[in-house]
Order: sequence, then C-alpha cells, then structure tokens
Amino acid sequence: MKFGKSVCILNVGGTRYAFPRDVIKDFPLRRVSRLHGCSSEKEVLEVCDDYDRERNEFFFDRHSEAFVFIMLYVKSGKLRFVPRMCELSFYNEMVYWGLESSHLEFCCQRRLDDRMSDSYTCFSEEDPRSDEEAARGGDATWLDRMRRTFEEPTSSVAAQILASVSVVFVIVSMVILCASTLPDWETAKNKSMEEHRVIEAVCIGWFTAECIVRFLVSKDKCEFLRRPLNVIDLLAIAPYYASALASAITGESPQLQRAGVTLRALRMMRIFWLIKLARHFLGLQSLGLTLRRCYREMVMLLVFVGVAMAIFGALAQLLEHGLDLEISNDDYASIPAACWWVIISMTTVGYGDMYPITMPGRVLGGLCVVSGIVLLALPITFIYHSFVQCYNELRLRTARYHRSLSTEFLS
Repeated sequence: MKFGKSVCILNVGGTRYAFPRDVIKDFPLRRVSRLHGCSSEKEVLEVCDDYDRERNEFFFDRHSEAFVFIMLYVKSGKLRFVPRMCELSFYNEMVYWGLESSHLEFCCQRRLDDRMSDSYTCFSEEDPRSDEEAARGGDATWLDRMRRTFEEPTSSVAAQILASVSVVFVIVSMVILCASTLPDWETAKNKSMEEHRVIEAVCIGWFTAECIVRFLVSKDKCEFLRRPLNVIDLLAIAPYYASALASAITGESPQLQRAGVTLRALRMMRIFWLIKLARHFLGLQSLGLTLRRCYREMVMLLVFVGVAMAIFGALAQLLEHGLDLEISNDDYASIPAACWWVIISMTTVGYGDMYPITMPGRVLGGLCVVSGIVLLALPITFIYHSFVQCYNELRLRTARYHRSLSTEFLS
C-alpha cells in the first residue's frame, strides 16, 4: 500500500476496526489483504465501497454482526454461524470476504449443506427460453409459448382456459365411466347408444389432440415419451382405439365375445384419466414429486414391512396351527394366510376376518400391532419433510407464473 497512514481503519456496517498497515498484508480475509496491493484510490474503491483518505478509513457496506463472527474466526480459527441469522445470508458474507464453506466448523457445515439442499430448486424445463432459441427468432418464441400453454396451466390466460376445458372433459369421461357400471345403464345405453358414443368420441378426440400437440411442440421427443404423465395419457387413450379396432375387425363374431374380458379391462383403464388432473392441481404434483424423491425411504418402508410380515407370519402360523392340532385355527393353516393377518394388523386396519384364538397368538398379535406402528412411523418423518419441500417448491413456481400472468393483464 503506497498511500495512507500506518494505521488502517475498517468500517464494516458502522463498526470500526483498527489494524497496523503491515497486518493488512497477511490478513486471513482475501478482500482485506487485497488492500495492501492497491496503489491508488481507484483500485481501493474496487475492493471496498468507500474510502476516507484523511482518516485512512475503508468502508464496507456489509452485515456488521456477521463480520464480528468472521473476526472471531480470524482470532481463534473457529467459524460458526451467527445466531438467528439465515445460513445462506451468512454464507454470502463469507464468500464476500473470501472464505469458503470448508472454513466452517463441522456442525455448521452440515447445517449449511442441509439448508442449501432444502433451498435448491431446479426448474430447467420452466426456465425462460435459451439463447439458442432467442437467436432463432419468431418460430422459437411461438413454440415456446405453445409449450408453456400446454405444460403450465398458470402461465397465461390461454393456458388456464385450456386447462379448465381439459378438466371438464376428464370429469365428463369419469362420470360416464362410473355410470356405465350401474345396473340400469345397459337399458339407458340401448336407448341412446349414439349419444353415448358421441360423448365418448369427443372426449377421446380432445385428449388425443392435446397429446399430439404437446408431443409436436416438445423440445425432446424421447424425453416426452419417458415422462410418467405422458405415459399415463397414452395408456388412457390406447384402450379406446384398441376396442374400436377390435370391433371393426371382428364385429359381433365369437372372437369378440372371447375378447370381451380383455376389452372391458382395457376400457376400465380410462380411470387413469384422473391422474391427468395432476397437471392442474398442486397437491397431486407434490405427491408425485415426493414419491419420486423419496423412493429410497419407500423401499426402506417396504423392507421393514416385508421382514416383519415374514417373522410374525411364521410365528402366528406356528402358535395358531402348528403346536396344538386339537384347537388349531384353520385361518392360519399356512404362512401366506398368516401374512395377510400380519399386514392387516400392522397397518391397524383390522378387518376381523381372521384373528388369533390362543393366548400366545393374542400376545403375538399385540406385539405385531405395536411393532407395525413403530416400523411405519420411522420413515414417515423423512417423507413428510420431503413433501413439505416439494409443495413449497411447486407453490413458488406457481406464484411466479401468477405474477407473470398479472403483468400480462396490466400490460
């Protein structure tokens, strides 16, 4: 430092610290040590926010309380978070002064990692168009708007109208599907066969057109076919065309009668249309995202249940059927039959269709119920926190699109 007095004053958010000029050279904070290499006031102002030449005071418009804890690290070599301060805000102060997360104590490093993982949100598909699309001009803009209209129901007024129409068609198709199982439906269907066929064809036509348009405007066609919701759409539409093709080929021949069970099963797959509502409702999206992120916890839960079911099933079969043949309980004649009782007891459903009659079997039943409550409760906390995180992420994304929609109305 070729200017200033022998004593340097650091003013951080109104709190002053005085240091000899020689100390600044080897200061542990990189931003402060950079002052020693400055040869002019212009270079100084590139490091700090303001400079008083008369008092040789360098002003930094930063968080003063956070800098107190950073100075404690300079003195003692231990860096911890400021109480009641956001971990990410303190980490931002650390980066400004030239520190890294590795300088934190181990407990604070874990807090920072958890906080950053909770706050990380990746919306690559919803981000604004890329520079490559911008360079291509109007065609890319049109495709991007079409893509957002069909993929994001809250992105524009047209997307909201399209989503509302899609929901109406889903509800109509579900009402027809449910009504078709009523006893009096066949009589009504014979009287108005054409009307029912027209309604069903219109619903299928809408879903087919929507699926085709979304496929045409998608960026990556292979990725489009791999998405779960798109696969469900195809599974919901395909049975109608399979039934129509089978009817056109076989007509009323015996072959169609033999294929009647298969066609009815395919027709019942239209219930998957209800999952299409996940595109328009935040709760269903949060549920799907939670299941995708918590598959390890779900597998762990299934392992817990499977191991307990095998153990309690074998013991129940032994106590109820294998020890005393005179008073044996025929409901527990095999371990698979006993496993049904175990899974119903562990989940506290308790149908009452089978139950132990011996005293050891009842004691085992009590242990089975208590163990089920404990085992099922262990992974629930992880799944709950993941659900809350997914819900908040999707809610923030929806709020962002609502803000853009409000801007569209105002403009």
